[in-house]
Amino acid sequence: MAGPVARRGPGCGSLLLLLPALLVSWAACQAPPVPGVAAEPPWDGADVSVERRFVPERCPRAVRRGDFVRYHYLGAFPDGTRFDSSYDRGSTFNVFVGKGQLIAGMDKALVGMCVNERRFVKIPPKLAYGNEGVSGVIPPNAVLHFDVLLIDLWNSEDEVQVQTYFKPEKCTRTVQVSDFVRYHYNGTFLDGTLFDSSHNRMRTYDTYVGIGWLIPGMDQGLLGMCVGEKRIITIPPFLAYGEEGDGKEIPGQASLVFDVVLLDLHNPKDGITIENQQVPESCERRSQTGDFLRYHYNGTLLDGTLFDSSYSRNRTYDTYVGKGYVIAGMDEGLLGVCTGEKRRIIIPPHLGYGEEGRGKIPGSAVLVFDIHVVDFHNPSDSVSITVNYKPSNCTVLSKKGDYLKYHYNASLLDGTLHSLGKTYNIVLGSGQVVVGMDMGLQDMCVGERRTVIIPPHLGYGEDGVEGEVPGSAVLVFDIELLELVSGLPEGYMFVWNGEVSPNLFEEIDQNHDGEVLLEEFSEYIQAQVDSGKGKLAPGFDFEKIVKNMFTNQDRDGNGKVTAEEFKLKDQEAKEEHDEL
Repeated sequence: MAGPVARRGPGCGSLLLLLPALLVSWAACQAPPVPGVAAEPPWDGADVSVERRFVPERCPRAVRRGDFVRYHYLGAFPDGTRFDSSYDRGSTFNVFVGKGQLIAGMDKALVGMCVNERRFVKIPPKLAYGNEGVSGVIPPNAVLHFDVLLIDLWNSEDEVQVQTYFKPEKCTRTVQVSDFVRYHYNGTFLDGTLFDSSHNRMRTYDTYVGIGWLIPGMDQGLLGMCVGEKRIITIPPFLAYGEEGDGKEIPGQASLVFDVVLLDLHNPKDGITIENQQVPESCERRSQTGDFLRYHYNGTLLDGTLFDSSYSRNRTYDTYVGKGYVIAGMDEGLLGVCTGEKRRIIIPPHLGYGEEGRGKIPGSAVLVFDIHVVDFHNPSDSVSITVNYKPSNCTVLSKKGDYLKYHYNASLLDGTLHSLGKTYNIVLGSGQVVVGMDMGLQDMCVGERRTVIIPPHLGYGEDGVEGEVPGSAVLVFDIELLELVSGLPEGYMFVWNGEVSPNLFEEIDQNHDGEVLLEEFSEYIQAQVDSGKGKLAPGFDFEKIVKNMFTNQDRDGNGKVTAEEFKLKDQEAKEEHDEL
Protein backbone atom coordinates (compact mmCIF):
# COMPACT_ATOMS: atom_id res chain seq x y z
CA MET A 1 0.00 0.00 0.00
CA ALA A 2 1.24 3.53 -0.76
CA GLY A 3 2.57 5.44 2.25
CA PRO A 4 0.45 8.42 3.32
CA VAL A 5 3.26 10.20 5.12
CA ALA A 6 5.47 10.62 2.08
CA ARG A 7 5.49 14.11 0.55
CA ARG A 8 3.62 14.54 -2.74
CA GLY A 9 5.89 15.42 -5.65
CA PRO A 10 5.12 17.88 -8.47
CA GLY A 11 2.64 16.43 -10.97
CA CYS A 12 2.32 13.27 -8.90
CA GLY A 13 -1.13 11.75 -8.49
CA SER A 14 -0.15 9.07 -5.92
CA LEU A 15 1.88 8.76 -2.71
CA LEU A 16 5.63 8.34 -2.81
CA LEU A 17 6.68 4.86 -1.79
CA LEU A 18 7.71 4.39 1.82
CA LEU A 19 11.41 3.90 2.46
CA PRO A 20 12.20 0.17 2.91
CA ALA A 21 12.53 -1.09 6.47
CA LEU A 22 13.13 -4.51 7.99
CA LEU A 23 11.03 -6.49 10.37
CA VAL A 24 11.26 -5.37 13.99
CA SER A 25 10.88 -7.59 17.00
CA TRP A 26 7.18 -7.26 17.68
CA ALA A 27 4.39 -8.38 15.40
CA ALA A 28 2.23 -6.21 13.19
CA CYS A 29 -0.87 -7.26 15.05
CA GLN A 30 0.29 -5.21 18.04
CA ALA A 31 -0.71 -1.88 16.48
CA PRO A 32 -2.21 0.46 19.09
CA PRO A 33 -5.89 1.51 18.71
CA VAL A 34 -6.78 4.95 17.43
CA PRO A 35 -8.96 6.87 19.88
CA GLY A 36 -12.20 8.44 18.69
CA VAL A 37 -12.33 12.11 17.83
CA ALA A 38 -15.22 12.73 20.21
CA ALA A 39 -12.91 12.22 23.21
CA GLU A 40 -10.49 14.93 22.08
CA PRO A 41 -10.62 18.62 23.10
CA PRO A 42 -11.81 21.06 20.45
CA TRP A 43 -9.37 21.65 17.61
CA ASP A 44 -9.55 24.59 15.28
CA GLY A 45 -7.83 22.71 12.45
CA ALA A 46 -5.45 25.52 11.74
CA ASP A 47 -2.27 23.72 12.74
CA VAL A 48 -0.95 20.32 13.72
CA SER A 49 -2.38 19.00 17.00
CA VAL A 50 -0.03 16.86 19.09
CA GLU A 51 -1.16 14.85 22.11
CA ARG A 52 1.68 13.14 23.98
CA ARG A 53 0.09 9.86 25.00
CA PHE A 54 3.24 8.39 26.59
CA VAL A 55 6.54 10.04 27.44
CA PRO A 56 9.36 7.91 28.89
CA GLU A 57 10.89 9.02 32.18
CA ARG A 58 14.29 9.28 30.59
CA CYS A 59 14.65 11.26 27.41
CA PRO A 60 18.33 12.02 26.77
CA ARG A 61 17.62 13.23 23.27
CA ALA A 62 14.64 14.52 21.24
CA VAL A 63 14.06 14.75 17.49
CA ARG A 64 15.42 17.80 15.72
CA ARG A 65 15.21 18.80 12.10
CA GLY A 66 17.86 16.90 10.13
CA ASP A 67 17.61 13.81 12.35
CA PHE A 68 16.91 10.38 10.93
CA VAL A 69 14.07 8.55 12.63
CA ARG A 70 12.51 5.12 12.60
CA TYR A 71 8.94 4.96 13.85
CA HIS A 72 5.79 2.92 13.76
CA TYR A 73 2.48 4.57 12.97
CA LEU A 74 -1.18 3.89 12.43
CA GLY A 75 -3.02 6.30 10.11
CA ALA A 76 -6.80 6.87 10.22
CA PHE A 77 -9.46 9.38 9.30
CA PRO A 78 -11.41 11.24 12.01
CA ASP A 79 -14.18 8.62 11.88
CA GLY A 80 -11.66 5.92 12.80
CA THR A 81 -11.33 4.40 9.34
CA ARG A 82 -7.77 3.16 8.95
CA PHE A 83 -6.01 4.04 5.71
CA ASP A 84 -2.42 2.90 6.45
CA SER A 85 -0.27 1.19 9.09
CA SER A 86 3.45 0.40 9.37
CA TYR A 87 2.49 -2.46 11.65
CA ASP A 88 0.62 -4.14 8.81
CA ARG A 89 3.82 -4.11 6.78
CA GLY A 90 5.90 -5.38 9.67
CA SER A 91 8.53 -2.66 9.34
CA THR A 92 9.20 0.79 10.72
CA PHE A 93 9.03 3.91 8.58
CA ASN A 94 12.56 5.31 8.16
CA VAL A 95 13.09 8.90 7.08
CA PHE A 96 14.94 12.18 7.65
CA VAL A 97 12.92 14.84 9.49
CA GLY A 98 12.70 18.38 8.17
CA LYS A 99 14.17 17.61 4.77
CA GLY A 100 10.93 17.49 2.77
CA GLN A 101 10.66 13.71 2.78
CA LEU A 102 7.41 13.81 4.77
CA ILE A 103 4.19 15.75 4.58
CA ALA A 104 4.62 19.07 6.31
CA GLY A 105 2.38 18.15 9.24
CA MET A 106 4.37 15.02 10.04
CA ASP A 107 7.65 16.85 9.69
CA LYS A 108 6.37 19.24 12.31
CA ALA A 109 4.74 16.63 14.59
CA LEU A 110 7.88 14.49 15.00
CA VAL A 111 10.08 17.32 16.25
CA GLY A 112 10.73 17.04 20.00
CA MET A 113 9.81 13.34 20.25
CA CYS A 114 11.78 10.98 22.47
CA VAL A 115 12.54 7.36 21.67
CA ASN A 116 9.65 5.24 23.00
CA GLU A 117 7.39 8.28 23.11
CA ARG A 118 3.87 7.81 21.71
CA ARG A 119 2.02 10.73 20.15
CA PHE A 120 -1.47 11.12 18.74
CA VAL A 121 -1.26 13.62 15.88
CA LYS A 122 -4.00 15.49 13.96
CA ILE A 123 -2.92 17.08 10.68
CA PRO A 124 -5.13 19.53 8.75
CA PRO A 125 -5.39 19.11 4.94
CA LYS A 126 -3.18 22.11 4.19
CA LEU A 127 -0.29 20.37 6.01
CA ALA A 128 -1.16 16.98 4.50
CA TYR A 129 -2.47 16.29 0.96
CA GLY A 130 -4.58 19.44 0.55
CA ASN A 131 -7.59 19.74 -1.72
CA GLU A 132 -6.25 17.13 -4.11
CA GLY A 133 -5.74 14.20 -1.75
CA VAL A 134 -4.37 10.94 -3.08
CA SER A 135 -6.49 9.16 -5.61
CA GLY A 136 -8.15 6.11 -4.15
CA VAL A 137 -6.49 6.54 -0.77
CA ILE A 138 -6.82 10.05 0.71
CA PRO A 139 -9.86 12.10 -0.25
CA PRO A 140 -9.49 15.86 -0.93
CA ASN A 141 -9.34 18.13 2.13
CA ALA A 142 -8.95 15.14 4.47
CA VAL A 143 -7.94 15.56 8.09
CA LEU A 144 -5.46 12.81 9.04
CA HIS A 145 -4.91 11.20 12.42
CA PHE A 146 -1.66 9.38 13.22
CA ASP A 147 -0.79 7.28 16.26
CA VAL A 148 3.03 7.42 16.25
CA LEU A 149 5.60 5.46 18.30
CA LEU A 150 9.23 6.56 17.90
CA ILE A 151 11.65 3.61 17.76
CA ASP A 152 14.99 5.12 16.79
CA LEU A 153 16.71 8.45 16.38
CA TRP A 154 20.11 9.52 15.08
CA ASN A 155 21.90 12.22 13.14
CA SER A 156 24.53 11.95 10.44
CA GLU A 157 26.86 13.99 12.62
CA ASP A 158 26.55 11.56 15.54
CA GLU A 159 29.55 9.76 16.98
CA VAL A 160 29.82 6.73 19.19
CA GLN A 161 28.55 7.53 22.69
CA VAL A 162 30.19 5.88 25.67
CA GLN A 163 28.71 5.93 29.15
CA THR A 164 30.77 4.19 31.84
CA TYR A 165 28.63 3.23 34.82
CA PHE A 166 31.18 1.11 36.68
CA LYS A 167 34.94 1.31 36.74
CA PRO A 168 37.17 -0.68 39.10
CA GLU A 169 39.40 1.28 41.47
CA LYS A 170 42.52 -0.40 40.11
CA CYS A 171 43.03 -0.12 36.38
CA THR A 172 46.62 -0.83 35.35
CA ARG A 173 45.85 -1.29 31.68
CA THR A 174 43.18 -0.25 29.16
CA VAL A 175 42.14 -1.58 25.75
CA GLN A 176 44.31 -0.39 22.88
CA VAL A 177 44.25 -1.02 19.15
CA SER A 178 45.29 -4.62 18.31
CA ASP A 179 44.47 -5.91 21.81
CA PHE A 180 42.47 -9.11 22.15
CA VAL A 181 39.46 -8.85 24.46
CA ARG A 182 36.82 -11.11 25.96
CA TYR A 183 33.59 -9.41 26.99
CA HIS A 184 29.94 -10.04 27.73
CA TYR A 185 27.23 -7.85 26.27
CA ASN A 186 23.52 -7.27 25.84
CA GLY A 187 22.67 -5.72 22.49
CA THR A 188 19.46 -3.70 22.18
CA PHE A 189 17.94 -1.17 19.85
CA LEU A 190 17.44 2.38 21.01
CA ASP A 191 13.94 1.52 22.22
CA GLY A 192 15.32 -1.24 24.48
CA THR A 193 14.37 -4.22 22.33
CA LEU A 194 16.95 -6.99 22.85
CA PHE A 195 18.39 -8.41 19.64
CA ASP A 196 21.39 -10.34 20.97
CA SER A 197 23.14 -11.32 24.20
CA SER A 198 26.34 -13.17 24.96
CA HIS A 199 24.91 -13.89 28.42
CA ASN A 200 22.13 -15.94 26.83
CA ARG A 201 24.74 -18.00 25.01
CA MET A 202 26.76 -18.24 28.24
CA ARG A 203 29.92 -17.47 26.32
CA THR A 204 31.98 -14.33 26.03
CA TYR A 205 32.55 -12.58 22.74
CA ASP A 206 36.25 -12.85 21.94
CA THR A 207 37.91 -10.63 19.34
CA TYR A 208 40.67 -8.25 18.37
CA VAL A 209 39.97 -4.54 18.72
CA GLY A 210 40.67 -1.85 16.18
CA ILE A 211 41.68 -4.04 13.25
CA GLY A 212 38.30 -4.39 11.54
CA TRP A 213 36.98 -7.55 13.16
CA LEU A 214 34.10 -5.56 14.68
CA ILE A 215 31.69 -2.95 13.43
CA PRO A 216 33.46 0.44 13.51
CA GLY A 217 31.40 1.75 16.40
CA MET A 218 32.30 -1.19 18.63
CA ASP A 219 35.94 -0.92 17.63
CA GLN A 220 35.80 2.66 18.93
CA GLY A 221 33.59 2.01 21.93
CA LEU A 222 35.83 -0.65 23.49
CA LEU A 223 38.98 1.46 23.44
CA GLY A 224 40.14 2.64 26.84
CA MET A 225 38.18 0.05 28.83
CA CYS A 226 39.58 -1.59 31.97
CA VAL A 227 39.01 -5.20 32.91
CA GLY A 228 35.88 -5.22 35.06
CA GLU A 229 34.61 -1.95 33.61
CA LYS A 230 30.96 -1.71 32.55
CA ARG A 231 29.84 0.74 29.92
CA ILE A 232 26.99 1.44 27.55
CA ILE A 233 28.09 1.99 23.96
CA THR A 234 25.54 3.64 21.64
CA ILE A 235 26.36 3.31 17.96
CA PRO A 236 24.65 5.14 15.07
CA PRO A 237 23.80 2.90 12.09
CA PHE A 238 26.45 4.31 9.77
CA LEU A 239 29.03 2.99 12.28
CA ALA A 240 27.13 -0.28 12.67
CA TYR A 241 25.22 -2.21 9.98
CA GLY A 242 24.04 0.79 7.94
CA GLU A 243 21.16 0.76 5.46
CA GLU A 244 21.22 -3.00 4.96
CA GLY A 245 21.15 -4.08 8.59
CA ASP A 246 22.27 -7.60 9.45
CA GLY A 247 20.02 -10.53 8.59
CA LYS A 248 16.67 -10.80 10.28
CA GLU A 249 17.82 -9.54 13.65
CA ILE A 250 19.01 -6.01 12.90
CA PRO A 251 16.99 -3.82 10.54
CA GLY A 252 18.55 -1.23 8.28
CA GLN A 253 19.35 2.20 9.70
CA ALA A 254 19.16 0.88 13.28
CA SER A 255 21.03 2.51 16.14
CA LEU A 256 22.55 -0.12 18.42
CA VAL A 257 23.10 -0.04 22.16
CA PHE A 258 25.58 -2.44 23.77
CA ASP A 259 25.78 -2.92 27.52
CA VAL A 260 29.32 -4.29 27.87
CA VAL A 261 31.39 -5.72 30.72
CA LEU A 262 35.05 -6.38 29.90
CA LEU A 263 36.36 -9.64 31.35
CA ASP A 264 39.76 -10.06 29.79
CA LEU A 265 42.40 -8.16 27.91
CA HIS A 266 45.78 -9.01 26.41
CA ASN A 267 47.97 -8.37 23.42
CA PRO A 268 49.58 -11.11 21.33
CA LYS A 269 52.93 -9.45 22.01
CA ASP A 270 52.51 -9.75 25.80
CA GLY A 271 54.88 -11.76 27.94
CA ILE A 272 54.20 -12.81 31.50
CA THR A 273 53.88 -10.16 34.21
CA ILE A 274 55.09 -10.63 37.77
CA GLU A 275 53.48 -8.53 40.53
CA ASN A 276 53.17 -8.25 44.31
CA GLN A 277 56.40 -9.97 45.12
CA GLN A 278 56.97 -10.78 48.79
CA VAL A 279 60.52 -12.06 49.11
CA PRO A 280 61.83 -13.35 52.46
CA GLU A 281 64.74 -11.40 53.96
CA SER A 282 66.88 -14.51 53.82
CA CYS A 283 67.07 -15.89 50.29
CA GLU A 284 70.24 -17.91 49.86
CA ARG A 285 69.12 -19.57 46.67
CA ARG A 286 66.76 -18.86 43.77
CA SER A 287 65.12 -21.44 41.55
CA GLN A 288 66.72 -22.35 38.25
CA THR A 289 65.87 -24.52 35.26
CA GLY A 290 65.81 -28.16 36.34
CA ASP A 291 64.81 -27.49 39.95
CA PHE A 292 61.86 -29.28 41.50
CA LEU A 293 59.36 -26.94 43.20
CA ARG A 294 56.51 -27.41 45.63
CA TYR A 295 54.14 -24.46 45.72
CA HIS A 296 50.60 -23.47 46.60
CA TYR A 297 48.50 -21.36 44.26
CA ASN A 298 45.14 -19.78 43.57
CA GLY A 299 44.34 -19.58 39.86
CA THR A 300 41.86 -16.96 38.65
CA LEU A 301 40.80 -15.36 35.42
CA LEU A 302 41.56 -11.69 34.91
CA ASP A 303 38.12 -10.69 36.24
CA GLY A 304 38.76 -12.56 39.50
CA THR A 305 36.84 -15.77 38.73
CA LEU A 306 38.52 -18.67 40.56
CA PHE A 307 39.17 -21.71 38.39
CA ASP A 308 41.56 -23.74 40.53
CA SER A 309 43.32 -23.79 43.89
CA SER A 310 45.88 -26.10 45.44
CA TYR A 311 44.69 -24.90 48.86
CA SER A 312 41.27 -26.46 48.25
CA ARG A 313 42.99 -29.81 47.70
CA ASN A 314 45.19 -29.24 50.77
CA ARG A 315 48.23 -30.26 48.76
CA THR A 316 51.00 -28.37 47.03
CA TYR A 317 51.56 -28.55 43.31
CA ASP A 318 54.89 -30.28 42.71
CA THR A 319 56.79 -29.99 39.45
CA TYR A 320 60.06 -29.46 37.65
CA VAL A 321 60.69 -25.94 36.38
CA GLY A 322 61.86 -24.97 32.92
CA LYS A 323 61.41 -28.44 31.45
CA GLY A 324 57.92 -28.21 29.96
CA TYR A 325 56.03 -29.94 32.76
CA VAL A 326 53.79 -26.88 33.19
CA ILE A 327 52.42 -24.25 30.80
CA ALA A 328 55.08 -22.02 29.27
CA GLY A 329 54.09 -18.94 31.28
CA MET A 330 54.32 -20.80 34.58
CA ASP A 331 57.63 -22.37 33.60
CA GLU A 332 58.98 -18.87 33.14
CA GLY A 333 57.21 -17.32 36.13
CA LEU A 334 58.60 -19.85 38.60
CA LEU A 335 62.22 -19.15 37.75
CA GLY A 336 64.18 -16.99 40.17
CA VAL A 337 61.91 -17.57 43.17
CA CYS A 338 63.03 -18.04 46.78
CA THR A 339 61.64 -20.52 49.25
CA GLY A 340 58.80 -18.75 51.06
CA GLU A 341 58.33 -16.17 48.31
CA LYS A 342 54.87 -15.05 47.24
CA ARG A 343 54.25 -13.60 43.79
CA ARG A 344 51.49 -13.02 41.26
CA ILE A 345 52.13 -14.36 37.77
CA ILE A 346 49.89 -13.05 34.98
CA ILE A 347 50.02 -15.26 31.90
CA PRO A 348 48.61 -14.34 28.47
CA PRO A 349 46.73 -17.14 26.68
CA HIS A 350 49.45 -17.84 24.12
CA LEU A 351 51.65 -18.80 27.10
CA GLY A 352 48.76 -20.51 28.90
CA TYR A 353 46.00 -22.68 27.42
CA GLY A 354 45.62 -20.81 24.13
CA GLU A 355 42.47 -20.47 22.07
CA GLU A 356 41.04 -23.82 23.19
CA GLY A 357 41.25 -23.32 26.95
CA ARG A 358 40.97 -26.26 29.30
CA GLY A 359 38.28 -27.40 31.74
CA LYS A 360 37.02 -24.34 33.59
CA ILE A 361 39.44 -22.12 31.67
CA PRO A 362 37.82 -20.58 28.58
CA GLY A 363 39.67 -20.17 25.34
CA SER A 364 41.95 -17.13 24.96
CA ALA A 365 41.85 -16.45 28.70
CA VAL A 366 44.51 -14.53 30.61
CA LEU A 367 45.43 -16.46 33.75
CA VAL A 368 46.42 -15.05 37.13
CA PHE A 369 48.29 -17.26 39.58
CA ASP A 370 48.95 -16.14 43.15
CA ILE A 371 51.67 -18.53 44.26
CA HIS A 372 53.48 -19.29 47.50
CA VAL A 373 56.72 -21.25 47.12
CA VAL A 374 56.97 -23.88 49.86
CA ASP A 375 60.30 -25.41 48.89
CA PHE A 376 62.49 -26.42 46.01
CA HIS A 377 65.53 -28.57 45.35
CA ASN A 378 67.54 -30.01 42.51
CA PRO A 379 67.88 -33.75 41.89
CA SER A 380 71.66 -33.26 41.97
CA ASP A 381 71.51 -31.79 45.50
CA SER A 382 73.27 -33.54 48.36
CA VAL A 383 72.86 -33.05 52.08
CA SER A 384 73.69 -29.56 53.30
CA ILE A 385 75.40 -29.37 56.70
CA THR A 386 75.87 -26.16 58.68
CA VAL A 387 77.75 -26.47 61.98
CA ASN A 388 76.22 -24.08 64.51
CA TYR A 389 78.35 -25.05 67.51
CA LYS A 390 81.33 -27.35 68.08
CA PRO A 391 82.91 -28.03 71.50
CA SER A 392 86.58 -27.14 71.94
CA ASN A 393 87.35 -30.76 72.79
CA CYS A 394 86.10 -32.51 69.66
CA THR A 395 88.39 -35.47 69.03
CA VAL A 396 86.02 -38.42 68.87
CA LEU A 397 83.92 -38.15 65.72
CA SER A 398 80.95 -40.27 64.81
CA LYS A 399 81.42 -42.98 62.19
CA LYS A 400 79.50 -45.81 60.68
CA GLY A 401 78.53 -48.40 63.29
CA ASP A 402 78.60 -45.98 66.23
CA TYR A 403 75.65 -45.86 68.55
CA LEU A 404 74.34 -42.28 68.73
CA LYS A 405 71.82 -40.52 70.87
CA TYR A 406 70.76 -37.11 69.55
CA HIS A 407 68.16 -34.42 70.07
CA TYR A 408 66.47 -32.74 67.09
CA ASN A 409 63.82 -30.37 65.82
CA ALA A 410 62.52 -31.14 62.34
CA SER A 411 60.78 -28.74 59.98
CA LEU A 412 60.00 -28.22 56.32
CA LEU A 413 61.95 -25.72 54.29
CA ASP A 414 59.21 -23.09 54.66
CA GLY A 415 59.58 -23.23 58.46
CA THR A 416 56.54 -25.41 59.13
CA LEU A 417 57.37 -27.47 62.22
CA HIS A 418 57.27 -31.20 61.74
CA SER A 419 58.75 -32.66 64.96
CA LEU A 420 59.85 -30.63 67.94
CA GLY A 421 62.11 -31.61 70.85
CA LYS A 422 62.59 -35.29 70.06
CA THR A 423 65.41 -37.63 71.09
CA TYR A 424 66.44 -40.53 68.91
CA ASN A 425 68.89 -43.44 69.25
CA ILE A 426 70.42 -45.09 66.20
CA VAL A 427 73.34 -47.08 64.94
CA LEU A 428 74.91 -44.84 62.35
CA GLY A 429 74.92 -46.26 58.83
CA SER A 430 72.65 -49.20 59.67
CA GLY A 431 69.64 -47.95 57.70
CA GLN A 432 67.65 -47.01 60.78
CA VAL A 433 67.15 -43.47 59.47
CA VAL A 434 66.86 -41.95 55.99
CA VAL A 435 70.06 -41.83 53.97
CA GLY A 436 70.35 -38.08 54.33
CA MET A 437 70.29 -38.29 58.12
CA ASP A 438 72.94 -41.01 58.09
CA MET A 439 75.07 -38.60 56.05
CA GLY A 440 74.24 -35.60 58.23
CA LEU A 441 75.33 -37.34 61.46
CA GLN A 442 78.76 -38.37 60.16
CA ASP A 443 81.92 -36.89 61.75
CA MET A 444 80.01 -35.28 64.62
CA CYS A 445 81.24 -35.02 68.20
CA VAL A 446 79.22 -35.08 71.41
CA GLY A 447 77.83 -31.64 72.19
CA GLU A 448 78.03 -30.47 68.60
CA ARG A 449 75.00 -28.72 67.10
CA ARG A 450 74.34 -28.54 63.37
CA THR A 451 71.61 -27.89 60.84
CA VAL A 452 71.13 -30.61 58.25
CA ILE A 453 69.05 -29.98 55.12
CA ILE A 454 68.00 -33.15 53.32
CA PRO A 455 66.58 -33.18 49.77
CA PRO A 456 63.67 -35.56 49.22
CA HIS A 457 65.65 -38.13 47.20
CA LEU A 458 67.80 -38.60 50.34
CA GLY A 459 64.77 -38.25 52.63
CA TYR A 460 61.27 -39.61 52.22
CA GLY A 461 61.07 -39.29 48.43
CA GLU A 462 58.02 -38.63 46.33
CA ASP A 463 55.65 -40.46 48.69
CA GLY A 464 56.64 -38.77 51.94
CA VAL A 465 55.08 -40.09 55.16
CA GLU A 466 51.31 -40.01 55.24
CA GLY A 467 50.03 -37.43 57.68
CA GLU A 468 53.54 -36.29 58.61
CA VAL A 469 55.89 -35.52 55.72
CA PRO A 470 54.56 -34.35 52.32
CA GLY A 471 55.84 -36.04 49.20
CA SER A 472 58.97 -34.52 47.61
CA ALA A 473 59.57 -32.37 50.70
CA VAL A 474 62.94 -30.92 51.66
CA LEU A 475 63.57 -31.54 55.38
CA VAL A 476 65.47 -29.38 57.86
CA PHE A 477 66.89 -30.91 61.07
CA ASP A 478 68.45 -28.93 63.91
CA ILE A 479 70.53 -31.58 65.70
CA GLU A 480 72.50 -31.83 68.94
CA LEU A 481 74.56 -34.98 69.55
CA LEU A 482 74.07 -36.09 73.15
CA GLU A 483 75.91 -39.42 73.38
CA LEU A 484 78.26 -41.53 71.28
CA VAL A 485 79.20 -45.17 71.86
CA SER A 486 81.85 -46.37 69.47
CA GLY A 487 80.75 -49.22 67.28
CA LEU A 488 82.59 -52.35 66.13
CA PRO A 489 84.61 -52.66 62.97
CA GLU A 490 82.50 -53.04 59.88
CA GLY A 491 81.19 -56.60 59.47
CA TYR A 492 81.48 -57.50 63.18
CA MET A 493 78.67 -57.91 65.71
CA PHE A 494 80.95 -59.10 68.55
CA VAL A 495 84.64 -58.62 69.30
CA TRP A 496 87.00 -59.80 72.02
CA ASN A 497 88.60 -57.23 74.27
CA GLY A 498 91.52 -59.54 74.98
CA GLU A 499 93.12 -62.72 73.76
CA VAL A 500 90.78 -65.45 72.55
CA SER A 501 90.91 -68.73 74.42
CA PRO A 502 92.50 -71.53 72.36
CA ASN A 503 89.83 -73.87 73.71
CA LEU A 504 86.93 -71.63 72.87
CA PHE A 505 84.60 -74.31 71.58
CA GLU A 506 85.16 -76.47 74.67
CA GLU A 507 84.40 -73.48 76.93
CA ILE A 508 81.14 -72.84 75.13
CA ASP A 509 80.24 -76.58 75.16
CA GLN A 510 79.59 -76.67 78.88
CA ASN A 511 78.16 -80.24 78.99
CA HIS A 512 80.98 -81.50 76.76
CA ASP A 513 78.70 -83.45 74.42
CA GLY A 514 80.46 -82.10 71.32
CA GLU A 515 77.47 -79.97 70.34
CA VAL A 516 76.60 -76.38 71.19
CA LEU A 517 72.96 -75.36 71.31
CA LEU A 518 71.65 -71.80 70.99
CA GLU A 519 70.97 -71.58 74.73
CA GLU A 520 74.55 -72.55 75.57
CA PHE A 521 75.91 -70.14 73.01
CA SER A 522 73.76 -67.28 74.33
CA GLU A 523 74.74 -67.86 77.96
CA TYR A 524 78.43 -67.87 77.06
CA ILE A 525 78.31 -64.66 75.04
CA GLN A 526 76.35 -62.93 77.80
CA ALA A 527 78.97 -63.97 80.33
CA GLN A 528 81.78 -62.56 78.18
CA VAL A 529 80.01 -59.23 77.81
CA ASP A 530 79.21 -59.04 81.53
CA SER A 531 82.82 -59.75 82.46
CA GLY A 532 84.16 -57.22 79.96
CA LYS A 533 86.03 -59.83 77.93
CA GLY A 534 83.81 -59.25 74.87
CA LYS A 535 81.79 -56.46 73.30
CA LEU A 536 78.61 -56.56 71.25
CA ALA A 537 77.80 -54.05 68.56
CA PRO A 538 75.98 -51.22 70.40
CA GLY A 539 72.41 -50.31 69.65
CA PHE A 540 71.21 -53.74 68.56
CA ASP A 541 69.01 -56.28 70.33
CA PHE A 542 71.14 -58.84 72.22
CA GLU A 543 69.02 -61.84 71.31
CA LYS A 544 68.98 -60.96 67.62
CA ILE A 545 72.74 -60.48 67.52
CA VAL A 546 73.41 -63.77 69.28
CA LYS A 547 70.96 -65.67 67.14
CA ASN A 548 72.59 -64.22 64.03
CA MET A 549 76.04 -65.25 65.26
CA PHE A 550 74.82 -68.75 66.10
CA THR A 551 73.14 -69.16 62.71
CA ASN A 552 76.38 -68.22 60.98
CA GLN A 553 78.17 -71.02 62.87
CA ASP A 554 75.39 -73.57 62.36
CA ARG A 555 76.44 -74.26 58.82
CA ASP A 556 74.22 -77.27 58.19
CA GLY A 557 71.23 -75.56 59.81
CA ASN A 558 70.38 -78.41 62.19
CA GLY A 559 70.21 -76.18 65.28
CA LYS A 560 73.54 -77.47 66.63
CA VAL A 561 77.11 -76.29 66.21
CA THR A 562 79.87 -78.91 66.18
CA ALA A 563 83.59 -78.41 66.59
CA GLU A 564 84.05 -78.96 62.84
CA GLU A 565 81.54 -76.20 62.05
CA PHE A 566 82.90 -73.71 64.58
CA LYS A 567 85.35 -71.18 63.19
CA LEU A 568 86.51 -67.73 64.17
CA LYS A 569 86.24 -64.81 61.82
CA ASP A 570 89.92 -64.67 61.00
CA GLN A 571 89.94 -68.38 60.27
CA GLU A 572 87.54 -68.00 57.37
CA ALA A 573 87.75 -66.56 53.94
CA LYS A 574 86.16 -63.13 53.81
CA GLU A 575 82.40 -63.46 53.95
CA GLU A 576 79.59 -60.89 54.13
CA HIS A 577 78.10 -62.24 57.34
CA ASP A 578 79.02 -61.52 60.94
CA GLU A 579 80.71 -64.15 63.10
CA LEU A 580 82.94 -64.49 66.09
